[in-house]
Amino acid sequence: MRIRAALPALAGAVALTGTFLSTPAHAAGGVTINRVWFDSPGSDRGSNASLNGEWVLLKNTSSTAISVKGWILKDIANHRYTFPNIKIAAGKTVKVHTGKGTATAAHRYQNSSWYIWNNTSDTATLTKANGSKVDSCSWTTRDPSDKAC
Repeated sequence: MRIRAALPALAGAVALTGTFLSTPAHAAGGVTINRVWFDSPGSDRGSNASLNGEWVLLKNTSSTAISVKGWILKDIANHRYTFPNIKIAAGKTVKVHTGKGTATAAHRYQNSSWYIWNNTSDTATLTKANGSKVDSCSWTTRDPSDKAC
Protein backbone atom coordinates (compact mmCIF):
# COMPACT_ATOMS: atom_id res chain seq x y z
CA MET A 1 0.00 0.00 0.00
CA ARG A 2 2.78 2.46 0.72
CA ILE A 3 4.18 2.07 -2.77
CA ARG A 4 0.83 2.89 -4.37
CA ALA A 5 0.44 5.93 -2.13
CA ALA A 6 3.93 7.15 -3.01
CA LEU A 7 3.49 6.84 -6.77
CA PRO A 8 0.90 9.67 -7.13
CA ALA A 9 3.10 11.94 -5.02
CA LEU A 10 6.13 11.06 -7.15
CA ALA A 11 4.16 11.66 -10.35
CA GLY A 12 3.08 15.06 -9.02
CA ALA A 13 6.65 15.98 -8.16
CA VAL A 14 7.80 14.97 -11.62
CA ALA A 15 5.03 17.02 -13.23
CA LEU A 16 6.04 20.07 -11.22
CA THR A 17 9.79 19.80 -11.62
CA GLY A 18 10.24 17.91 -14.89
CA THR A 19 13.05 15.97 -13.25
CA PHE A 20 12.60 12.79 -15.25
CA LEU A 21 12.27 14.64 -18.55
CA SER A 22 15.30 16.86 -18.35
CA THR A 23 18.88 15.94 -19.06
CA PRO A 24 21.47 16.24 -16.29
CA ALA A 25 22.76 19.50 -17.79
CA HIS A 26 19.27 20.99 -17.80
CA ALA A 27 18.47 19.83 -14.27
CA ALA A 28 21.69 20.98 -12.61
CA GLY A 29 22.40 24.06 -14.71
CA GLY A 30 25.23 23.82 -17.17
CA VAL A 31 25.92 23.92 -20.88
CA THR A 32 22.98 22.85 -23.04
CA ILE A 33 22.25 22.63 -26.75
CA ASN A 34 19.74 25.46 -27.06
CA ARG A 35 18.98 25.47 -30.81
CA VAL A 36 20.21 23.90 -34.05
CA TRP A 37 19.80 25.59 -37.42
CA PHE A 38 20.41 22.57 -39.65
CA ASP A 39 19.07 23.82 -43.00
CA SER A 40 20.84 27.01 -44.02
CA PRO A 41 18.75 29.54 -45.99
CA GLY A 42 18.79 29.28 -49.79
CA SER A 43 20.33 26.63 -52.01
CA ASP A 44 22.94 24.29 -50.59
CA ARG A 45 25.76 25.27 -52.95
CA GLY A 46 28.58 25.11 -50.42
CA SER A 47 29.46 28.80 -50.17
CA ASN A 48 31.02 29.81 -46.87
CA ALA A 49 28.03 32.08 -46.13
CA SER A 50 25.69 29.13 -46.67
CA LEU A 51 27.83 26.81 -44.56
CA ASN A 52 27.81 29.36 -41.74
CA GLY A 53 24.01 29.45 -42.01
CA GLU A 54 24.18 26.05 -40.32
CA TRP A 55 24.93 26.34 -36.62
CA VAL A 56 24.44 24.95 -33.15
CA LEU A 57 23.77 27.33 -30.27
CA LEU A 58 25.08 26.28 -26.86
CA LYS A 59 23.95 28.06 -23.70
CA ASN A 60 25.45 28.14 -20.24
CA THR A 61 22.41 28.00 -17.95
CA SER A 62 24.47 28.16 -14.76
CA SER A 63 25.50 31.15 -12.66
CA THR A 64 29.24 30.60 -13.24
CA ALA A 65 31.52 30.33 -16.26
CA ILE A 66 32.08 26.78 -17.53
CA SER A 67 35.22 25.56 -19.28
CA VAL A 68 34.46 23.47 -22.37
CA LYS A 69 38.10 22.66 -23.15
CA GLY A 70 38.24 19.35 -25.00
CA TRP A 71 34.44 18.98 -25.21
CA ILE A 72 33.14 17.58 -28.49
CA LEU A 73 30.12 18.56 -30.58
CA LYS A 74 29.26 15.85 -33.11
CA ASP A 75 26.56 14.56 -35.44
CA ILE A 76 25.39 11.00 -36.10
CA ALA A 77 28.04 10.55 -38.82
CA ASN A 78 30.69 11.51 -36.22
CA HIS A 79 31.73 14.85 -37.74
CA ARG A 80 33.43 16.43 -34.73
CA TYR A 81 34.23 19.86 -33.43
CA THR A 82 36.54 19.85 -30.42
CA PHE A 83 36.46 22.99 -28.30
CA PRO A 84 39.74 24.74 -27.57
CA ASN A 85 40.56 26.13 -24.13
CA ILE A 86 37.55 28.44 -23.76
CA LYS A 87 34.93 29.19 -21.14
CA ILE A 88 31.29 30.04 -21.71
CA ALA A 89 30.32 32.85 -19.34
CA ALA A 90 27.32 32.47 -17.04
CA GLY A 91 24.07 32.91 -18.97
CA LYS A 92 25.89 33.39 -22.29
CA THR A 93 25.75 31.51 -25.58
CA VAL A 94 28.25 30.26 -28.14
CA LYS A 95 27.22 29.62 -31.74
CA VAL A 96 29.22 26.92 -33.52
CA HIS A 97 29.06 27.53 -37.30
CA THR A 98 29.80 24.86 -39.91
CA GLY A 99 31.98 26.99 -42.21
CA LYS A 100 35.07 29.14 -41.79
CA GLY A 101 35.46 32.38 -39.85
CA THR A 102 37.29 34.22 -37.11
CA ALA A 103 36.56 32.77 -33.69
CA THR A 104 35.22 35.06 -30.96
CA ALA A 105 33.75 34.47 -27.50
CA ALA A 106 30.28 34.16 -29.06
CA HIS A 107 31.12 32.46 -32.39
CA ARG A 108 33.19 29.38 -33.18
CA TYR A 109 33.79 27.78 -36.60
CA GLN A 110 34.18 24.13 -37.57
CA ASN A 111 36.10 25.10 -40.73
CA SER A 112 34.23 22.51 -42.77
CA SER A 113 34.07 22.81 -46.55
CA TRP A 114 30.69 21.04 -46.72
CA TYR A 115 27.49 20.77 -44.68
CA ILE A 116 27.51 18.74 -41.48
CA TRP A 117 23.95 18.74 -40.19
CA ASN A 118 21.50 16.64 -42.21
CA ASN A 119 18.27 18.37 -43.24
CA THR A 120 16.19 15.19 -43.04
CA SER A 121 17.18 13.96 -39.58
CA ASP A 122 20.21 14.09 -37.35
CA THR A 123 21.31 14.45 -33.75
CA ALA A 124 23.70 17.00 -32.29
CA THR A 125 25.49 15.55 -29.28
CA LEU A 126 27.72 17.41 -26.84
CA THR A 127 30.15 15.36 -24.76
CA LYS A 128 32.84 16.21 -22.26
CA ALA A 129 36.48 15.39 -23.05
CA ASN A 130 36.10 12.13 -21.07
CA GLY A 131 33.23 11.04 -23.34
CA SER A 132 30.37 11.58 -20.90
CA LYS A 133 27.26 12.99 -22.56
CA VAL A 134 26.32 16.56 -21.65
CA ASP A 135 23.30 17.08 -23.92
CA SER A 136 21.81 16.16 -27.29
CA CYS A 137 19.16 17.43 -29.69
CA SER A 138 17.48 15.47 -32.51
CA TRP A 139 15.27 16.49 -35.41
CA THR A 140 13.42 15.06 -38.40
CA THR A 141 11.87 16.43 -41.58
CA ARG A 142 8.89 17.62 -39.48
CA ASP A 143 11.09 20.47 -38.29
CA PRO A 144 11.20 23.23 -40.94
CA SER A 145 14.85 24.41 -40.81
CA ASP A 146 15.76 24.68 -37.18
CA LYS A 147 15.08 22.95 -33.89
CA ALA A 148 14.68 24.52 -30.48
CA CYS A 149 16.07 22.01 -28.01
